[in-house]
Amino acid sequence: MISDATTLHGLVDKWLGPTESAPARVVRLSSKGANLTRCVCVEVRRPSGLLSVLFFRHRDGSWCVFPPAQNRPSMSVGRFAA
Repeated sequence: MISDATTLHGLVDKWLGPTESAPARVVRLSSKGANLTRCVCVEVRRPSGLLSVLFFRHRDGSWCVFPPAQNRPSMSVGRFAA
C-alpha cells in the first residue's frame, strides 16, 4: 500500500501547502517515452508569485519530485556464473 507521503495529493499538500484562498491547480499532464513516464505540473499562487512543482510517477505507483531512473542497457556476468 502506498503511504500518504508518496501519493500525489500528499505531496501537493507537503510541497505547496494549498489553502482555500490559494488552491492548487493541475496545469499540465504529460506521458513520455516508451515506458510512459507520467509527469504532472501543479501550481499555487502565493503573495510572492506563482509556485509550480513537477511531480513524477514511479513504477511502484508512488509520486516524487524527481524523475524515475532510466532503464539503461547493462552487462553482467552474474547470471552466467556457475
